[in-house]
Amino acid sequence: MKSLFILADTAWVGSNLLYKWQKTLGNYIAVAGQDNSVKIFDRHGHKWTELSLPGRCVGMDWDKDGDILAVIAAKSSSIYLWDASVNKTSQIDSGMRDQMSFLLWSKTGPLLAVGTAKGNLLIYNQQTSRKIPVLGKHTKKITCGCWSTQNLLALGSDDNTLSISNHEGDTIRQTTLRGEPAEINFSVMKTDERSAQGESTVSVSVGKKNLVLFNVNDPENRIELAFQQRYGNIVSYRWYGDGYILIGFSLGYFVVISTHIREIGHELYQAHNHKDSLNSVAISPALNKAASCGDNSIKICELSDLKDISNVVQLDDETKGLDQLSWTDDGQLLAISTQKGTLHVFLTKLPILGDSFSTRLAYLTSLLEVTISNQVEGESPVAIEVEVEPTFIAVGPYHVAVGMNNRAWFYALVDQEPGFKKLKDIEYLGTIASMCLNADYAAALFEGKVQLHIIEDKDHEEKKPMKLFPDDDGKGRILYHALTADFLYYSTDSGNVVCVLVEDWETVSSYNHSVGVRKVFPDLNGTRLVFIDDKNGGFLLSPANATVSCVELPNFSPTITGILWDNWHADRGVFVAYDDDKVYTYALHKTTIYGPQVVLVGSTALPFSQKPLLLYNGELTCQTASGKTSEVSLSTHSFLKRSSGTDSVPELSKQLAQAIMLKRFHEAWDLCKSAGSKADWAELGKACLVHMEVELAIQVYRMSGNVGMVLSLQDIQGIEDKSLLAGHLAMFLGDYNLAQDLYLSSCSPIAALEMRRDLLHWDSALMLAKRLAEDQIPFISKEYAVHLEFIGDYVNALAHYEKGMTQNNKDHDEACQAGVARMSIRMGDIRRGAAQAIQHPSRVLKKECGAILESMKQFSEAAQLYEKGQYYDKAASVYIRCKNWAKVGELLPNVSSPKIHLQYAKAKEADGKYKDAARAYESAKDWDNVIRVLLDHLNNPEDAVRVVRETQSIDGAKMVARFFLRLNDYGSAIHFLVLSQCNDEAFQLAQQHGQMEVYADIIGSDATQEDYQSIALYFEGEKKHLQAGKFFQKCGQYSRALKHFLKCPNNEDNMAIEMAIETVGQAKDASLTNQLIDYLMGESDGMPKDAKYLFRLYMALQQYREAARTAIIIAREEQCAGNYRNAHDVLFSMYTELQAQKIKIPAEMATNLMILHSYLLVKIHVKRGDHLKGARLLIRVSNTISKFPAHVVPILTSAVIECHRAGLKNSAFSFAAMLMRPEYRNDIDTKYRKKIEAMVRRPDTSELEEETTPCPFCGFQLPQNELLCISCKNNIPYCIATGRHMLKEDWSICPHCEFPALFSQFILLLETETTCPMCSESLSATQVKKISDCSKYLQTDELD
Repeated sequence: MKSLFILADTAWVGSNLLYKWQKTLGNYIAVAGQDNSVKIFDRHGHKWTELSLPGRCVGMDWDKDGDILAVIAAKSSSIYLWDASVNKTSQIDSGMRDQMSFLLWSKTGPLLAVGTAKGNLLIYNQQTSRKIPVLGKHTKKITCGCWSTQNLLALGSDDNTLSISNHEGDTIRQTTLRGEPAEINFSVMKTDERSAQGESTVSVSVGKKNLVLFNVNDPENRIELAFQQRYGNIVSYRWYGDGYILIGFSLGYFVVISTHIREIGHELYQAHNHKDSLNSVAISPALNKAASCGDNSIKICELSDLKDISNVVQLDDETKGLDQLSWTDDGQLLAISTQKGTLHVFLTKLPILGDSFSTRLAYLTSLLEVTISNQVEGESPVAIEVEVEPTFIAVGPYHVAVGMNNRAWFYALVDQEPGFKKLKDIEYLGTIASMCLNADYAAALFEGKVQLHIIEDKDHEEKKPMKLFPDDDGKGRILYHALTADFLYYSTDSGNVVCVLVEDWETVSSYNHSVGVRKVFPDLNGTRLVFIDDKNGGFLLSPANATVSCVELPNFSPTITGILWDNWHADRGVFVAYDDDKVYTYALHKTTIYGPQVVLVGSTALPFSQKPLLLYNGELTCQTASGKTSEVSLSTHSFLKRSSGTDSVPELSKQLAQAIMLKRFHEAWDLCKSAGSKADWAELGKACLVHMEVELAIQVYRMSGNVGMVLSLQDIQGIEDKSLLAGHLAMFLGDYNLAQDLYLSSCSPIAALEMRRDLLHWDSALMLAKRLAEDQIPFISKEYAVHLEFIGDYVNALAHYEKGMTQNNKDHDEACQAGVARMSIRMGDIRRGAAQAIQHPSRVLKKECGAILESMKQFSEAAQLYEKGQYYDKAASVYIRCKNWAKVGELLPNVSSPKIHLQYAKAKEADGKYKDAARAYESAKDWDNVIRVLLDHLNNPEDAVRVVRETQSIDGAKMVARFFLRLNDYGSAIHFLVLSQCNDEAFQLAQQHGQMEVYADIIGSDATQEDYQSIALYFEGEKKHLQAGKFFQKCGQYSRALKHFLKCPNNEDNMAIEMAIETVGQAKDASLTNQLIDYLMGESDGMPKDAKYLFRLYMALQQYREAARTAIIIAREEQCAGNYRNAHDVLFSMYTELQAQKIKIPAEMATNLMILHSYLLVKIHVKRGDHLKGARLLIRVSNTISKFPAHVVPILTSAVIECHRAGLKNSAFSFAAMLMRPEYRNDIDTKYRKKIEAMVRRPDTSELEEETTPCPFCGFQLPQNELLCISCKNNIPYCIATGRHMLKEDWSICPHCEFPALFSQFILLLETETTCPMCSESLSATQVKKISDCSKYLQTDELD
């Protein structure tokens, strides 16, 4: 709210002013003070005239049109009338003799009511000059009154009555009140149904305390409203809206009530608006605002929301307080008088006048002030004081024009203070409706014509001074015009939109619309414009675009009054359309695959009574009623003010959609990058394709990981032809019909055909091929035929296969012929189809046709085709279905399927051809049937048995068993029953026919414990102790087994004792062991058994020490008996067993083994002719000759002979002397007796000295054959090849028994021998390895 002017006069000081605004127009205000005059001022505060009165002014009022001001004064019976239109004052004599106190014009007609101090009334008709005096209307002074719209007059008087009269002055109603009336109003009470009676309710303030409401027709039935004491007195009240009353109270309270019968008596709103006092309230229906004054302040609030206080004005210098408030009818000006005698006038609402050019604005900031600003460019605003209240404003790059009626004032904008200079004023030929400016020209619209003229004509000669458009009147009236830098646009009521080039004032283009065009709005360059036609439709016109020049705007609201283009340099395709409530954002998409498009992006609510002036990058600058500008951010540009991370997902998607629709792809990219989902990236990618932004689309799809799309886009990246590129993009988006149209309009129409082929749209492809590439028709026909065949349309498929023949492309034609063959068969032309299939080289075709025929139950033809195609299994199975066994037989060698062989076999068996059947069953691997045929029909048990053995067939084995049973061959029958796992049957059979031994043999180790037990019990019953014992042992009943073994007679190879030992070994039971030992020792029957059994028992029981002792005894017995090899083997096996068990070996055992081994080596060396080694070993044996009692003489004889041969004459002599003893002498072999006797008679004591070698323990030099070191007293290991003691550096072992041998001697020995002399395992020289470190074999604690 802006203070316009303050009126003060010395004559007024200290008095309450009486003032009235001119009704309707509000151009004048009449003010009266204590002096005898009424001063009239215009709305800018300039004094217009003054009426001198004979006394002080007591009342004044303007008539309904604001033409005539009526004034009454004290001490005068005249009524003074001032005519505003001619500025003349006239005077009427009222004819009343008493003082006039009240005066009021009718709301509807030229009637003036005047009341007097004595209660008389005069009604004066200004038109007819008729006066109607009514005497005694009231008994006291008439103080207040009101006319209704039905021309009823209500008057209130100090006599506490209220009268209602008609316009003739006749009283209709009269009623008495309880106090003095003040402020009478007619209105309509709020009811549920709309009453047609007009203003039927009268309201009056009574005694400043109560508010009384009653119906004109029923004044006695009244509603009296009383208010809280704390509010004070009623100062003033006003009706507004739909039956609401606003009441101001003296103590500063401000209350609203409703007069609806249900709500009456309730305060809808109450506020303590002023702290101490309230002087006046006023309401402006035009502004929908209420004002109250008090406490030096004025408060203005919205009637729609009383809490919304829009303005507070402090009048600090008014110390005495305020008085009355009054608004002009249009709500533009608010006057307030003060107790001090001054009158303030405020501007509450300005006419919204403004204009913009590019980013510059010009708008009305006060009644006589125009402000020019350019916030975008950052220029400081310039305020121009103008001479008249303008009705239009126009702004250009360098000028501003304002004006009213037919005059316009031009101002140039300059850099020096104050920023403008007045150029000139021009009068035009008619009242100016609107004006536009550009850099050089002004264009004014008046009376259907536009006058174009230069603003500053510096050089008159060059330019024509002005021109009127249109040239001739036949072109219709111009309704609207606009000026851009280069063009003048205007629209006419006949539907023409004309573009004039300003430079040479010639028409450049003209567009004819079907109906009149009301408004045109070109963009900054003038290349595009939006126009609104008489049917309230909006259209975008691009005069430069020849093909699609006019596009209708979608969802264009019929209430839209104007358009603003976005002035932001990058957003040239965006504009807004606005009406009173909303702003609709539109975007022009100039290049899309669908052609140019205009889309409605969204709408934004517009604040109340604001007019958009400028749009810049989503910011709308609006002009307000108070002469300011406000910024409105368009909701469609919300993504520009995005706060990072706070937006919800739906909000983000909405922002992304807006950014895409506005083609703000970089902002959309940022949105997706910050929080975009897969779907958001896809949406952005799709938009890039629609707008043909291939580069950006590649980046987007790369970000979202869509490799296929990236590669496809890179392929089409460089295409120059827009239609071809758009076609590809439309295809990527799946809009194939559009893609086809675009391809066909491009330089490469064949692309449409390729696309339809790839999509398998064969009908379209064939139609395109006829136009574009006839040579492709056969290939498309073939592909189409394949598709038709797949969906089962065989008739058309056949036709297309036949069309597909080219005669020059072999592979293609073969595929077509194959199709024809298949389709012919499908259509029932079997002969043709089959013949073609047989001629065709393809095997697969024969199979396919065979399958079709088979499904049609044409078996013989199907089989024939299968056979031709070498599908023998198929052919055979089909021949079987048609019972053609002869053919099946022919094909059988080529058939691999067992199923077919089986079917054939069954058929042959049914025909009685059993051999063929057996062969076929065998091919089918149906062994049970093979066996059945062999046994039942061919009586060939040998082959049946062979098959059972080969295949382990259980059922087959059963059949063979039954066969043998019929032949009473129980052994074989049992055998096959066991094979077929029928152990119970086999056992019963064996029991019945005494074949238990056979059964026991067959069952072997595969049977269960129960089987073994039943066999054992059977043998026990038969007294077959050995067998019974054997099976009791198998089923773990060791004591029973032992009992049977010990019962056996001793003649069965001593098998029983062996088994008994095994049983006791398994049982590990002391009592059984003792029982057996007693038996072996002969305790039970006085017959000791062979010691070897005891040895075996100890071994079985793992009692190795006892076994060792027994072994020595056994060896001794064998040795005595002369069985040296047996004795050696017993000791050797015992030796190795003890070693394995890590038990110390008895010294006696080791010594005996060494001597026996030495004896056995003699033969080997003598045989090899190495007599010295033989002699040395024989010396060792002869020294313990007592251990060889059975062969004393032969051994000594050999010793004598070998020693003699080896040159050991002394040893030979000593052994010969021994032989001469009487107990041996007679036993000497006669061959050698004489020689030996001669030796004794002529002794030769020469002896070959024995070589010495070091002891492996201590290194002491010992004779080779000495085994006890005299130095370290150790028993030295001996060589199993020579019997000598071992040497550290010549060590090896037998890999089997691990006994040591001298490596060099062992290798020598193995040249002739093939076994180890100790363990008799076969051995070759390559297996023996020399051992460098023999320390582990030199441990001394091995012997016991």
